[in-house]
Amino acid sequence: MLYNLIFRLVFARLDPEFVHHAVVLGLRIASALRLTKLGRLKPSETQTVEALGLKFHGAFGLAAGFDKIAIMIRPMGDLGFSHVEIGTVTAKPQPGNDKPRLFRLIADRALINRMGFNNQGADAIAQRLRNLRERKISQLPIIGVNIGKSKVTPVDEAASDYAYSAKMLSPYADYLAVNVSSPNTPGLRSLQEVAALRPILRAVLAEANGKPVLVKIAPDLNDQDIIEVAKLATELGLAGIIATNTTISRDNLKTAKSKVDGLGAGGLSGAPLKARSLEVLKVLKAVIGEGQIIISVGGIETAEEARERVAAGATLVQGYTGFIFDGPFWARKINRGI
Repeated sequence: MLYNLIFRLVFARLDPEFVHHAVVLGLRIASALRLTKLGRLKPSETQTVEALGLKFHGAFGLAAGFDKIAIMIRPMGDLGFSHVEIGTVTAKPQPGNDKPRLFRLIADRALINRMGFNNQGADAIAQRLRNLRERKISQLPIIGVNIGKSKVTPVDEAASDYAYSAKMLSPYADYLAVNVSSPNTPGLRSLQEVAALRPILRAVLAEANGKPVLVKIAPDLNDQDIIEVAKLATELGLAGIIATNTTISRDNLKTAKSKVDGLGAGGLSGAPLKARSLEVLKVLKAVIGEGQIIISVGGIETAEEARERVAAGATLVQGYTGFIFDGPFWARKINRGI
């Protein structure tokens, strides 16, 4: 394929974050010229999924991380993603971690990132979403908003930080995703402990304007902790759980250990996450509450793998890393295959 050739000869030789911004710019230009709509599936080519009180035109969506500042919703919808989860958005704007902070493991079809929730803050992104909604564009994808803790906010003040983001962003979101599972904000993953998580989720629910709220968890939790989070989600009446975020594990990689170690800390995404993400899905399915959904994400590359997640209990599936390696028609191919 042409994209694979371009990736090997050009993109693979350049800094991944630079390539990301170049691709984003190219897709935004293509969208303005209405070229991205050529990737849109016909209604007969996909199957509507009813979930969260919404109609999704297909099961496959874009995971959080690609569009952190809500500028790619329309282009990615045109390319076949039934829903686009923007973010992670924090209450306060922040630049993220020092560069370089994004790395490819090409042999593993994986990425390592330690971006650190770089975004423009809840106020600015809420305004951008408001402007988008006011344009009344037809055929927008479902919009999820992934929210996280501001780095400068102490862990013991996390609930109010999340609540502010929920208050500002929920009027323009179709659903909210509470991110307590990124490895790139100090102390964040400790918020997955039930005692710490309960007040955060209650605070978000109180400010969600009736929009569905889900919690996103890490693959590195043990099975019992996953069960406890699922029980809490049921107790509080959350709409569901997103599983999983990136992993801090570096097991069973094809890339040389010395190279991986040299890249430093960060969350690993992509193909190496397949097995654990599927395991977590099955654990959740066994205990999830009636009426709640699971969005499965992590290592999905093909329509067959997406169908496997649905068969295992996922209502919706998401991807991101596969888009980097397979190109702009990846989502269209997966949705048609599902």
